[in-house]
Amino acid sequence: MTECIEDRFEFASGGSTRKVVAEFSGGTISSDGGGLLLQETDARMNLLARFSQCFIDGRNPILTDHSVEQMVRQRVYALALGYEDLNDHDQLRQDPLLGLMAGKAEPGTEPLAGKSTLNRMELGTGMPNRYRKITFWRDSVDELLVNVFLEAHATAPEQIVLDIDTTDMALHGKQEGRFYHGHYHHYCYLPLYIFCGDHVLCARLRPSSIGPAVGSKKEVERIVQQIRLRWPEVRIILRGDSGFCVDELMTWCEQNRVGFVLGMARNQRLEGLVADALAEAKQQFESTRQPARVFVEFEHETLSGSWNQKRRVVAKAEHIDGKSNPRFIVTSLAAESWEKRSLYEETYCARGDMENRIKEQFVLFADRVSASTMRANQLRIYFSVIGYTLLNGLRRLGLRATALATAQVGTIRLRLLKIGALVRVTVRKVWVRMASSYPYQALFSQVLQQLRQ
Repeated sequence: MTECIEDRFEFASGGSTRKVVAEFSGGTISSDGGGLLLQETDARMNLLARFSQCFIDGRNPILTDHSVEQMVRQRVYALALGYEDLNDHDQLRQDPLLGLMAGKAEPGTEPLAGKSTLNRMELGTGMPNRYRKITFWRDSVDELLVNVFLEAHATAPEQIVLDIDTTDMALHGKQEGRFYHGHYHHYCYLPLYIFCGDHVLCARLRPSSIGPAVGSKKEVERIVQQIRLRWPEVRIILRGDSGFCVDELMTWCEQNRVGFVLGMARNQRLEGLVADALAEAKQQFESTRQPARVFVEFEHETLSGSWNQKRRVVAKAEHIDGKSNPRFIVTSLAAESWEKRSLYEETYCARGDMENRIKEQFVLFADRVSASTMRANQLRIYFSVIGYTLLNGLRRLGLRATALATAQVGTIRLRLLKIGALVRVTVRKVWVRMASSYPYQALFSQVLQQLRQ
């Protein structure tokens, strides 16, 4: 039976009297014209070249068509532009615009790496292997993330706050380190993230068979040491939820001039210590029918001896919706400088913004941890983190003082990067003719100017 491939399509005309006819004859058109802004951001930050130097390439350069730097650029740019899978690259490898951004000498003619080549790079074992000769150096990537944060400041700030938290990444196969987590009700990993504002300083993949705080002291210690080499006098505060309220971490902070504000899991003993404050909050609620908060503080030590000393605890005795809602934090910050109410409401509660930063990692597909080994999945998280760092650089350098200055990376991708463009490669130039109807042309021009300042 003869197969006919339709190459012209007629559509409903809506209210128009003209027929609507479509066909695939527009030439080389890309939906990612705004990706050139990412390239401009990278030129300003010198991020991807440094990231590629964190890899070791054991291949014979004479037999190599795609350098590590080109593959790294291809992978990171594709994630930033919304292409989550390696399978996408079998089509993207012919894209002249992505080829230009990846650093190909002849974009459009010289193909990019395919999914198999990129997969071999991701599955490098760290040991000599006949088929997987590319591997990455984890410590170098960790150092790079902190360096990017330091470079973002012209002068040393007086104080910085490090936010620490974990999240779950669901697993659907037999990956290394797979474990069923009762809280999340699925098999997952439990990666550790540390942020300072919008900057990601740590993204460590871990199995979910451990507690949230396991390994956190080591990560905080290396980050603090690297920061203080550049800023020896900066005040550092560590902020986290009750999962990080462990004596090992708090003791290290106290011994190394790092303040901390950490949540505490409530229990009957703590609730008994604030019974009077809870009664007062209930009385206020019953008289006003509005949520009532009473703050108290006290020196606290554990009966089990899990803490090696007494510590300052601030309690929020709240009555809301007809029920008590007590919350507790433990801190090393002095009461003379950190009043209890503002410490809780302004300092501790501000950690909620870190949830938005973690969600942005998922917009960049950090949860695509489907490789069989934890090392390969750690590299996938690094690719997403570097993509986030690049987009955050665009937000910080190019979008400052604009309507998108605080936009999520998904919004930036949709409004600023996804621009239809006709691409034509000539002997001397690569012409990228973007859609005349693009509604944010003035913003695009402003972003480019600010990136070049």
